[in-house]
Amino acid sequence: VREINELNIPPGNRLERLKGKRENQYSIRINQQYRICFKWEEGHACEIEITDYH
Repeated sequence: VREINELNIPPGNRLERLKGKRENQYSIRINQQYRICFKWEEGHACEIEITDYH
């Protein structure tokens, strides 16, 4: 992946730009409970973590 928008495929990924405390981060859905959260810098994901949203 070279651009963040490529992570929209497949649509089920539900790529989202986050707000608030997680401003400048994105998330991709793993399932109803978990998300992969990361920052996108210079064409690469960094500071990657799996987060329990509930």
